[in-house]
Amino acid sequence: MKDEILPLIDYPKASTREGVLWVLTFLPASLGQGFAPLIDASFPALISGLSDESESVRDVAMRAGRVTIRSHGKAHVEKILPSLEDGLTNEDHRIRSASLTLLGDLLSVLSGTRISKGDIDTQDDIRQAERAQAQIALILGPETRKRVLSGLYLRRSDTTAVVRQAAVQVWKSVVSVTPRTLREILDTLVEQIVNALASGHPDHTQVAGRCLGDIVRKLGDAVLPEIMPILKDALSRGDTHTKLGACVGLTEMIACSSKEQILKHLDILVRVVDEALCDNEDKVRKMAASCFQNLYAIVGNKVFDEIVPQLLAAMEGGADDERVRAINGITGILSIRSKELLPYLIARLVKTRPISSNQASALGSIFTVTGGSIHSFFGTIIPTLLSELSEIHGLELNDENKIREIELRKCVRSLCGFVEGTGVNALIGEIAAKCSNDKEGMRAEACWMMQTVIEERKQKGDFHEQIPIMLRDFIHRLNDDSKQVLVAANLGLTALSTHVSTEELVKHIEFIRNLIASMVSDARRRKGGVGDGEFLLPGFNMPKGLEPLLPIYQRGILYGDASIREASAAGLGELITITSAKFLAGPFIIKVTGPLLRIVGDRNPSAVKVAIIKTLGLILMKGGPALRAFVPQFQTTFLKALSDPSRQVRVEAIKALALLMPLSTRLDPLIKELVSTSLGSGSASSVDSAAGLVAIQTASLEALAIVVKHGGKQAKLPESIPSCLDVGREMLYHDDEGIRSAAAKVIGAACEHLDEDAINIVTKELIASLDSSPNHKHGNACMYHHLLVSSARKMLRNDTFDDMVHIIKKYMVEEANLIREAACVAAGAVLGAAGDDAVEKYISILQPSILKCMDPKDTIEQLKSMARGLSVGAQLNPRLFERKSTLPIIDAALKCAMTAQQRVQFAFNDFLWLALNVKDGESGLNRYCDGAMFENSKKMKSLYAKVLIRIKSVNTDELA
Repeated sequence: MKDEILPLIDYPKASTREGVLWVLTFLPASLGQGFAPLIDASFPALISGLSDESESVRDVAMRAGRVTIRSHGKAHVEKILPSLEDGLTNEDHRIRSASLTLLGDLLSVLSGTRISKGDIDTQDDIRQAERAQAQIALILGPETRKRVLSGLYLRRSDTTAVVRQAAVQVWKSVVSVTPRTLREILDTLVEQIVNALASGHPDHTQVAGRCLGDIVRKLGDAVLPEIMPILKDALSRGDTHTKLGACVGLTEMIACSSKEQILKHLDILVRVVDEALCDNEDKVRKMAASCFQNLYAIVGNKVFDEIVPQLLAAMEGGADDERVRAINGITGILSIRSKELLPYLIARLVKTRPISSNQASALGSIFTVTGGSIHSFFGTIIPTLLSELSEIHGLELNDENKIREIELRKCVRSLCGFVEGTGVNALIGEIAAKCSNDKEGMRAEACWMMQTVIEERKQKGDFHEQIPIMLRDFIHRLNDDSKQVLVAANLGLTALSTHVSTEELVKHIEFIRNLIASMVSDARRRKGGVGDGEFLLPGFNMPKGLEPLLPIYQRGILYGDASIREASAAGLGELITITSAKFLAGPFIIKVTGPLLRIVGDRNPSAVKVAIIKTLGLILMKGGPALRAFVPQFQTTFLKALSDPSRQVRVEAIKALALLMPLSTRLDPLIKELVSTSLGSGSASSVDSAAGLVAIQTASLEALAIVVKHGGKQAKLPESIPSCLDVGREMLYHDDEGIRSAAAKVIGAACEHLDEDAINIVTKELIASLDSSPNHKHGNACMYHHLLVSSARKMLRNDTFDDMVHIIKKYMVEEANLIREAACVAAGAVLGAAGDDAVEKYISILQPSILKCMDPKDTIEQLKSMARGLSVGAQLNPRLFERKSTLPIIDAALKCAMTAQQRVQFAFNDFLWLALNVKDGESGLNRYCDGAMFENSKKMKSLYAKVLIRIKSVNTDELA
């Protein structure tokens, strides 16, 4: 039986399982007392059949169970009862229901009564139940009876309706007076309830809680004093599951008690709830909070008065373990009743100064459960915390204050991390208001607190709407007078760029540029500022000062659209401008350069290319030898830009080439490439339109002039400089005036690297040319100008110089405007280049022509050219116009500076600024007034006071 038939109860086929149960149905009657040894083995198999998926198997199992109970129940109750008791707590509701039915049959057999299917109301039924209860107690014994009835009563609160109904029927059949029986079995029932509450099984815990509530409803005052100590003991000594179960029971008990009962036993209830609220387990505290909520709903603020003062006293003055438990209790209450308790707590903890480490720890715990309501108190909390931190900022602290600082910072992190999303805007706004505080410590700690918001909420990312405010305050603090504030702002920006994606931050690139530009402008103009001098932003001129912003700019440069790329490249240049070379050197400048060189060759709009090339130029100015490895890439980039359709791109490329020359070591290939392009071959040969070719040739000649001027000494091949001179002479008389002007610059630059004989030979050859075409004359005039402003002027012989002067004087009366304008510039260059022994001679020769060309009725371009020429002279010889012989020229310039044409005014204002040497004071003005007519003197003083004194500098690069 045990080895072959009973194991088949788990057989896959339902018919086989049913067959085993049929055997168990007939065996008890057939074997009689011989079946007794098989009860222990067969009854569990029978119970498992009660939950079979096949209905026929379940029916046969129930039949077999009833047969076994009728035949052997009375004699072998000790073998049958344990299986039925286990079935009452089985997870399958079918087994629980069937076990109740069989338990009812067993109790009926023991008592000699029957289980009623309806309500038991008659006196006969009650008397029958009393007899049955007495008979059961006699057979089972008092302890077993208590245990069975307790299990049966628990099932009256089952989660399944059919189980509850079956339990009620069986209970009423064997119990006549429920309250009396409950009092008799109360100790065992409560023990079972507590065990069920502590089981950790959700259904068992729920059933036990309901049952406890039912007992309270039925017994009321009689049971409360007995249950409370048991629950309190479970809370103080039990494990987590036991404590959770006790809280569930406590919640049900409070919910089922009347207000009068609660008030009568409030003292003990408060102690039990307080014990649960202060528990170390978070789950227990949450369940205890529900108990407190139920208690508060019944008795109102009285429960606050009983619990909160004790907790606060323990929190502020108790031992460490008492303080921790008190904080647990306070936070538990706050998690459900923060609106009522918070004002009282904040007033007590925050307004007491200084805040102790215990108070800071308590505040941090409070913030963890009040994220949805704490924002109402930011106006009090944040200034207080910042004030506390600022008072110890930068000080040498003893051990006690070190602990206090740690707790304060933990408190701030708790506040920033647990406030709900709806309060983040208010949090950041309150912190931002303190970033510009007068106190250094307050500003530094406000930056730190803003950084903490970013770090604590990086996963939620709900502060992204406030990024502009954060950027504003961090960047404004980069110009702070305090090094500690600078470091704090830098760390805040680092946190922002680390924890917020660059895709998000790059959206604010234009805003960042405007912030920096505004700050720099304010720093220049405020009292004690640098004016137009170099301004270095303190926050960038420190180790890793630019590191936080660099990823944002790099992202914009590499992956942004056209507008973002332009703003990023230009903005990076602006950062470099206000950062000293010391803090750009090394790996940082290399990190910046790579992305710019990588994308400048892409198909970008001209505005983007201009911004990138300008920034590359700034990098060359600040980078120094660290960029030597990039010279080939720089050179290729700038040469390619010379062929760009945009004139501004070409202009910036020319300027950048000049900056590259100090680093360039292999100049000859570059000169060869530029010479080839200037002649229309090389990269210029692929250009379709004539206008495009002319533009590229002009840019190439301009670049060649710059390269030879700044780096000609590095040319190693003997043919490099002569080739430049040859291309200049060949293109000097080109049909395009821009090419002629550029070619003249090349000749002037190349002559600086020739000896005296070669310079004079070249000049004589150009002067001796008999071609009288306008192109020839204009080219010569431009060439004279650039030759005279170059260092080669010092090696011109007197006869060569005289020949040039007479030709320039002749050109100044030409009918062609272009020739006259070029000659006017050259005339000024003559006066500046002439030696002290010959200058009076050339003034007397050229002054009549110069004065004639300064007639205010002449064209604007001619007047501007004359002003430019005179400015060139003043630049070459700063004392030129101190001579009395030049007084008529200055008088004429004064007259032109007061014309109605604004462009003419600007040009002659620049000349007068140079001629009178305004940057060195009023000595030039006084010298002029001493020799000038009264009326002119009066006008000059007025112009000086209103205009000249306001000019900071004149761009002399444009005059060359």
